[in-house]
Amino acid sequence: MDTLLSILRSIHPEVDFELCDTLIDDSILDSLDIIAIISEINAQMDVTIPPEEIVPENFNSAEALWDLIERLEDE
Repeated sequence: MDTLLSILRSIHPEVDFELCDTLIDDSILDSLDIIAIISEINAQMDVTIPPEEIVPENFNSAEALWDLIERLEDE
């Protein structure tokens, strides 16, 4: 989770990713942010997020994104 939080903070250092659960709903993250996050997750965590998983529910909070990463690692 620390690596994920580091990735997220590098994109938006002003956001408290541990508490915020409306990253998409409140337009904190935009499509370019999501592409950057996916790229960094792939590079730093060796996890590929398939297109069908790029949905708002998976990116609305760091916790939701972490759950997605863990699920993908288990597959």
